Amino acid sequence: MLTPEEWEAVRLTLSVAARAVGFGLPLAVLAAWVLTRCRFPGRVLLNAFVHLPIVLPPVVTGWLLLIVFGVRGPIGALLQGWFGIRLVFTTAGAALACGVMTFPIMIRSVRLSLEAVDPGLEQAARTLGAGWLDRLFTITLPLASPGILVGGIVAYATCLGEFGAVITFAANIPGQTQTLPLAIYAALQVPGGEATAAKLSLVSLTLALIGLLLSEWIGRRLNRMLGR
Repeated sequence: MLTPEEWEAVRLTLSVAARAVGFGLPLAVLAAWVLTRCRFPGRVLLNAFVHLPIVLPPVVTGWLLLIVFGVRGPIGALLQGWFGIRLVFTTAGAALACGVMTFPIMIRSVRLSLEAVDPGLEQAARTLGAGWLDRLFTITLPLASPGILVGGIVAYATCLGEFGAVITFAANIPGQTQTLPLAIYAALQVPGGEATAAKLSLVSLTLALIGLLLSEWIGRRLNRMLGR
């Protein structure tokens, strides 16, 4: 049975993942649409930039976040001075770190779905007088919805296991930034903490498995509804 502190780590993990995906998924859809539908100078560079978290060590990503969003960073200082918002060593900072790490996952999933949309349907709607915004919300996004939802769910499941970027940018503060991976790490640093680490690892494994199975089921269900 989990202790109240361990339950708090589970609750915080689910909350951080929800915030990361909730804020990151709309931006990922926008970025994927721009990379898929638009042609402009620097497109290849932008594509490489948004995928950097996949190839960079998570600790490096967390360190870069610390430089940019820390209290003395260019964006962090502005947020602190103008709005009184501090991201470093906070729950919001943990969500930001998770969101950055899973952003490429969401983009790749959404891009694959957007590329699978038949351009002829958009062209037909255009000849009938539909504007680009109408085509986006009535044709493109509904047809790409399986990839969007699956990308969000897989990113959520990935957030549950994010460690390096979170501990570097948000630290390991119980009740504020100590997510499940960090709680497991903390348990392993204490003599005799293997049992606690095993319990939390089982919870983490269960949540990740549920997320992956759910993404598979939703993806198949939506594809069947769309006649694919």
